[in-house]
Amino acid sequence: MKTRLLILGGALLVFGLVNGRIASRERLRNGGDPVYLELAPVDPRSLMQGDYMALNFQVARQIAAQPIPIGSTASAAILQLDQRRIARFLRFDMGQPLNPGEVRFQYRYRGANVWLGTNAFFFEEGSAERYRTARYGEFRINSAGDAILVNLRGPDLQPL
Repeated sequence: MKTRLLILGGALLVFGLVNGRIASRERLRNGGDPVYLELAPVDPRSLMQGDYMALNFQVARQIAAQPIPIGSTASAAILQLDQRRIARFLRFDMGQPLNPGEVRFQYRYRGANVWLGTNAFFFEEGSAERYRTARYGEFRINSAGDAILVNLRGPDLQPL
């Protein structure tokens, strides 16, 4: 009986944690502020494979090109937003307050590559042509810098 209670308690804990994470991502998706990251060129041989598009972002390349400041444990970058909310890398987050027009964006390294949370955009089968003109990734971001890719946008930020 005690073993069953432990298993049940463990299962409830796991399901609670998973559902909490899902709810958190949904709140970010629905209530986060929009930020647009310019897509960087990818190997054209892998641009379209099946029902997804391989992605790379200009901001990830900008972060990777900068040396991380000595003593920094930075896992967030400060991005500057223009009037259309298109972001560019400004500096590493060193705990300083944000200025107007700046956002914190969490990232991490996967091997030698900067990871912004995704490297692919999945779409409905048969709709690849619709996304061929994509130039920006539309992210939703919160004040802590957590971000989620929600859509791709065209050259003039029009929805695709």
